[in-house]
Amino acid sequence: MSLVLGAAALLSGGAVQAEEIKRTNVPDFPIASVVQVPPGSTFYFLSGTVPPIVDAEAPKGSIRSFGSTKTQTVNVLNRIKDILAGQGLALGDVIQMTVFLVGDPEIGGRMDFAGMMEGYSQFFGTPDQPNKPTRSTVQVAGLVSPGMLVEIEVLAAKAPAPATP
Repeated sequence: MSLVLGAAALLSGGAVQAEEIKRTNVPDFPIASVVQVPPGSTFYFLSGTVPPIVDAEAPKGSIRSFGSTKTQTVNVLNRIKDILAGQGLALGDVIQMTVFLVGDPEIGGRMDFAGMMEGYSQFFGTPDQPNKPTRSTVQVAGLVSPGMLVEIEVLAAKAPAPATP
């Protein structure tokens, strides 16, 4: 009987606090090592997003037409920001990210990790947007269009709103 009364008191007496998304950050680096998402959260899976053309005068399919790795990263993250906004979300709701980088011929065919980080660091782990996702960065042989050096896919989550009394 006391179990039934306890459950009834919980249901009628007050709101249960909703849990928040918790992040364990990597020290001195703008990513999280672990993100914990509470039950009842809504997940948003975004397809890989690629950069727009930034120089229409450049040869079609050239790196110059899409810009450097840094430029492409900034432009892709701005596209992702807009997609998230259309769902009522922000970059702070991103919990996981996979970054695909094509090797840059200007640096011997290696991925430009430093250029990607320069762009990425403008969006994550900043005073304005301190949330950091878990992230993997991999070099791939190519993307859908020659000249593209960056594609990013993300997973975002929104914890349930606290119940009202």
